This record gives sequence, structure tokens and C-alpha cells, in this order.
Amino acid sequence: MTQNQQHIQAMLDLASAADVVEGKSWYQNARQASIELSGRYGINAMTAAGVIAALSPRNKWNRNLIDAENLINVFCTAGADACSEVKVCTFGKNKAKAIAILELNSLELDANESILSGPKLKEFFRCIVGQDDVCIDGHAYSIWFGDRITLANVPSIGVKLRRQIKTDYLAVAEHNNLTGYEVQAITWVAHRRLHSVA
Repeated sequence: MTQNQQHIQAMLDLASAADVVEGKSWYQNARQASIELSGRYGINAMTAAGVIAALSPRNKWNRNLIDAENLINVFCTAGADACSEVKVCTFGKNKAKAIAILELNSLELDANESILSGPKLKEFFRCIVGQDDVCIDGHAYSIWFGDRITLANVPSIGVKLRRQIKTDYLAVAEHNNLTGYEVQAITWVAHRRLHSVA
């Protein structure tokens, strides 16, 4: 194991039984939320997952789900134009991406990803729909780096660094017979608990 893989493994080893349960179910619950939204509003689950992912930046998870449902509801009952009135707790460009995904309503992974753009959103989307990927954010970087780094001090994660972090998470996942997104979620839950991150 490389030093960075050891850092990820160390956080995985510090995870409590409750952390493991919460982490292993995190993306399953997100997938279930997208399935429920698809059933409630007659859109496909891939589209619902895309809307959730699009609205996720700087948005707390519970609020993310509320925003996704509000936007989907208005889109399905009153059309895309009415969505301008819907308040969301993320950036305007992300709301525009969510609306574009609703308009597309595609079952194609690539089609949704082309609207999401940006590596982190694509990774989050893939994890929600059950692809074995790792969502690399500031917390994932901190765990990989082996120290608590405030999000303001996380460096810009370029293509090469992102590939390296992902490779290390997937190696630890394989070593522990888990998916990449399970390792990321379990370590994220443990990291938050150990560092009292809200």
C-alpha cells in the first residue's frame, strides 16, 4: 500500500460499526430517493439522480433532496418556464443544469453527464446510480492526504491528482472487498464524526 492508501485505510479502520452501516447505505439511500422521485413524478430514475447531483454543490443533503423534489414537481406540473420561481440552495448555473436534465429525461448516462459537466458532479451522479466510482471532494482529499484540511485550504484537484486519489480509493476498496463509493462514504462518515464536522 502507498502512503496515501494507508491514510484511507487508517480512516476506514477508525470507522465505528455505525459509521460502516451509514456509509455503506449512503448511496443506496440516495439511489432509493431518486427511484421514489421517479415514481412520484413519472420521470426516469436516471433523470431524478441527475437533478439531485446538479443541485448538490454547497447544499446540505436534506435540503438537496427538498430542492430536487420542488424543482421536479414544478417542472412536471407547470413546465420549465415556471421553474424560474423555484428557490434552490445552490448556484443558478446548477439549477439550469437540473432543468436541462429534466428537459432531456434521458436514460443515457453519457447524455446526463454531458449536462452535469465538472468531474465532481459526474462522480456524485455515477455513485448515486450505482456505478463503482469515487466522488472526490475536499473531505475525500483530506482523508487521502492524511490530515484534516479545511475546505478553504484544499488545493484545486486537477485531472492528474484526481486520477491518483481515485486510484488509491479503488485500491483500498478492492483490498477490503467494498466498492469505491462505499469506502469514500464510510471514511467520510468516520472523518466527520472524528473531527466534529457538521
